[in-house]
Amino acid sequence: MKTASGICLLFFLAVAKVFGANPLVDVRTHSPTIALDIRYATATNFTGKPVDGYRSGKCLLHDPAARALAAVETELRGRGFGLIIYDCYRPQRAVAEFMAWAKAPDDPLSKAVYYPDLDKSTLVPDYIAEKSGHSKGATVDVGLLDCRSGPCRAVDMGTPFDFFGTQANTDWAGASTEIKQARHQLLQAMTEQGFVNYPLEWWHFTWKAGPLPDEAYDYPVE
Repeated sequence: MKTASGICLLFFLAVAKVFGANPLVDVRTHSPTIALDIRYATATNFTGKPVDGYRSGKCLLHDPAARALAAVETELRGRGFGLIIYDCYRPQRAVAEFMAWAKAPDDPLSKAVYYPDLDKSTLVPDYIAEKSGHSKGATVDVGLLDCRSGPCRAVDMGTPFDFFGTQANTDWAGASTEIKQARHQLLQAMTEQGFVNYPLEWWHFTWKAGPLPDEAYDYPVE
């Protein structure tokens, strides 16, 4: 049985599709001060350059997922922590660029930082996929901030965002006690608001607490 809010959402999405409007919202609509570090809008990512489709460093999501992410931020802030967002909605053209990168020769610098222990040919499909859930507007990549004393600072999560390898697995057995605690804190906060973690990547979560269209988009982030 559909709820009234669910019916309204589906109606809005149907109208948006007919008129070609982007059905996604800026997460800062609900959490104006949430920290953003959208890496694919910059050269600080495994491709070494800004990625096609990222015209700004915004975080776009379907409204229920954006509200849930804002709720995570509120809960964490109440305990002296916060979120830093690395990626949200990802246009399909960006996914295509990732696939092209995966087939191109190694860049030694990128390999040293992002996949030192793996052959590039093994990154597809576990880490880089032809179709990404990010393009459906409910998947986010996030880290944890410690704001308890002075300016917020990034918590050491054991690997950088977008590190390809077993060390990035959420339950990596080799993690220190501190890193395990940080990953658990992030996992618990996200899970409580309906997000489900991708076990190979401690930062990767998809909101699954309610109905959303199973449709990938190619609207640019702007």
